[in-house]
Amino acid sequence: MKDRIILSVALFFPCIFLSGCLMPLDGEGFRFYTEAGLTSYFDDPVGEADNTGEHVLLTDEKISDQEWQLDVTFPDWKGDMSSTYAVNNCVGFYGYSGQGKIYLDCDDSACGFELFVNGKGIDTSRVQAGCSYMADISSVTVNGINSVQISGLESGNVRVCIPYPEIIRDEPENAGIQADALKLIDSIVSADIENGFSSAQLAVVKDGRLVYEKAWGNVRTYDENGNRTESAPATADTLYDLASNTKMYSVNYAIQYLLTKGEIDLDSRIVDILGKGFSEDTIPIDYEGYDAVSAETHKAWKEELTIRDLLRHQGGFPPGPHYYNDRYDHATQDFDSDKGNIIYVGTAGDMETRDETLKALCRTPLMYEPGTRTIYSDADYMVLCYCIEEITGKRLDEYLSEVFFRPMGLDHITYNPLLHGFEKDDCAATELMGNTRDGRLHYTGIRTDTIQGEVHDPNAYYCMAGISGHAGLFSNASDLARLASVMLTGGYGDRAYFSRNVIDLFTAPKSEAYPNYGLGWWREADHMRDHYFGSITGSQAFGHQGFTGTLTVIDPDNNLVIVLLTNKLHTPMMENDETLSKWNGNFYTTGTLGFVSQIIHMGMEKEADEGVWSALISDMAADAKRQLEKEEITDETHPRMKAYRALLSVKDQYK
Repeated sequence: MKDRIILSVALFFPCIFLSGCLMPLDGEGFRFYTEAGLTSYFDDPVGEADNTGEHVLLTDEKISDQEWQLDVTFPDWKGDMSSTYAVNNCVGFYGYSGQGKIYLDCDDSACGFELFVNGKGIDTSRVQAGCSYMADISSVTVNGINSVQISGLESGNVRVCIPYPEIIRDEPENAGIQADALKLIDSIVSADIENGFSSAQLAVVKDGRLVYEKAWGNVRTYDENGNRTESAPATADTLYDLASNTKMYSVNYAIQYLLTKGEIDLDSRIVDILGKGFSEDTIPIDYEGYDAVSAETHKAWKEELTIRDLLRHQGGFPPGPHYYNDRYDHATQDFDSDKGNIIYVGTAGDMETRDETLKALCRTPLMYEPGTRTIYSDADYMVLCYCIEEITGKRLDEYLSEVFFRPMGLDHITYNPLLHGFEKDDCAATELMGNTRDGRLHYTGIRTDTIQGEVHDPNAYYCMAGISGHAGLFSNASDLARLASVMLTGGYGDRAYFSRNVIDLFTAPKSEAYPNYGLGWWREADHMRDHYFGSITGSQAFGHQGFTGTLTVIDPDNNLVIVLLTNKLHTPMMENDETLSKWNGNFYTTGTLGFVSQIIHMGMEKEADEGVWSALISDMAADAKRQLEKEEITDETHPRMKAYRALLSVKDQYK
C-alpha cells in the first residue's frame, strides 16, 4: 500500500490551504481533512453542504506522460523572471467546483517551499526532494479561473501539473438552475409533441456538470404521407442529424486543433493546399444579380482565397451549389430548370462521387470578390473539409474520431451511423418523402422514402458519401454537450485541444461590421442572435444552429452549454409553399429553438419570484395569439394554431 498521513486544516474562503509537508507514515498514502464548506466566487454556494467536511486526498503518485492543462516548473514558471515580480510564482488554471487534481514533482534538491491553491496553503514542511505527489482539490476549486502558487523555494525546482476538467453528473439545483425553469421547458416541449411536433432532446452542462438530459417524442412520428405512426420512443441515446452544427464540431474543431499545434496557417491559400486546379479549373458563370466578370477574374479571385476567408463566410462561393441535382441552374439558382446542371456530379453517394465533388468545387466560380460581402455558404466548409484531409492525410471522419471522439469517450457521435453499429430506430427521422419536399421536387436519383439514419443534406449524402465539413454528423445531446464544453476549457481530462489564444481568436467578432460572426461560430454580440441564444445572454455567447432543428449555445460568462436537438423537418410541409422550405415543425415553439436558452438563463437568476414562470408563459401565449391575428390564421389545423393551443395548455397548468 501507499504511505498515508492525515492532516487537518480550517478553510476560510474558496481555496485550499495546506502548510507543512507530506511524508510517508503508515503505508497508505496521504489524506487531508477540511473543516468548513466552500462557496464559489462566481455563484451562490454550489453544493456547500456536500463540501462541508470533505476530504482532500493527498497521495504519493508519479506524474504520468499525458497532455496537461497546466505543466509548469517553479520558480519562475514562465522561464524568465518578470520585473513584475508578483507574477513569477503564481499561475492560473481553469477549473470547476467539485473536481480537480494537482500533481507535484520535486527534483532532487527541491525543499523549503510553500504551496497555495486559490490562496489556501498546503503544508509542505515534510515534502521530500525527489518525490512526487497528487492532491485531490475537488472540494476547494471554484468555477472559472483558479490559481496555484509556489513561494519561497529555497533550492531546486518543483514541477506542477493540472489536468483539464471533465463533465460530471449532478442535479440542476447544485449548479444554480431552478427546477421550475426546466419544468416549464418540459411542459412546452411535451405540449408541442401532443399537438403534432416530432421529437426533441436536451442536455444542459453548467459548471462542468451535466445537470439535465431528457428526450421527448418518438424516433418516427409520421409516415411518408404525413399520417401519425407508431415507433420507438426517443431516448437520451437517440442520435439526431446535426446539419450545420457539423461545421463547428468537425471543421472548426479540426482547424482549431491544428492551429494550436502549429500545423496550419489560417492565411494559407487554398490553391497551396488543394493544388492549382482549384483556381485554374474554374469555369465562368454569370450569376443572376451579381456583376459579371471575366474567366480570368474568377480564377484570380480563387487563387488568392484563404482558409480565413472561408471561415468568415466571405470567400465568394454561392450559398449551396446543388451538385447532385441534374436540373439545377447555377446561374439563376433555379432547382427545377430545363437548362441542366453544368457542374453535376451525380447522386451515387460513394467515394468516387466524393472525389468528383472536389473537382466540382474547383470548377465552381465565385459569386463576388472575396472579402467584399458575407454570405453563409455550405461550399465554404466543403472546401475546408478537403483541406483538412489534405493536411492531415486522413479522411475527416477518421481524423475527428481519432483526435476527439474516442479519446473523450464519446460513443454517440458519428458520421453515417448505419455504417457504425447503429440501427434506424437509434436515429430520429427527418424528411418524410426523402428529399422531394413532400413529392414536389424531382431529379435523378432523389430519395423518396423517409430519411432515417442517413444525413438529410443532399450535398452531404449524394456528393460527399455522408462525410462532409458542412453537414453529416449525428449525435445525441449529451455527447455533443461534452464536446462543446471543450470550447470553455480548451481540453478534456488528459487531452489538450485548443489554446486559449485560439479559442479567443475563433470566438471574437470577425469584424466591426459583422460582430455576430466569429470564425465560423455564430455570436450573440449586442442582441444580434436573440432568436437562438436568448435576450439575457451575454454578448460573448456563441454557438450554431442546424437546418434539421438543432442548436448549441456556449455561454462562457456562465460556464454553460445548452444542446437542443430536434427533428423538426420530420413533419408535413405547408401546402402551396413555393419556397419548398416551410415544414410544419418550424411553427412550433420547440422548433424555434431559442426559447430553451432564454428560460434556462432566466432560471439562473437569483431568488426569482415564483410568479415569473406563469407570467412568462402567459406572455408567450399572448404573443402567439398576436402572430395568428397578424397572419390572419383561423384554420384550426394550421401548425401555428396547434402551437398556440399547446401554449394555452401549458398556461392552464400555471393557473
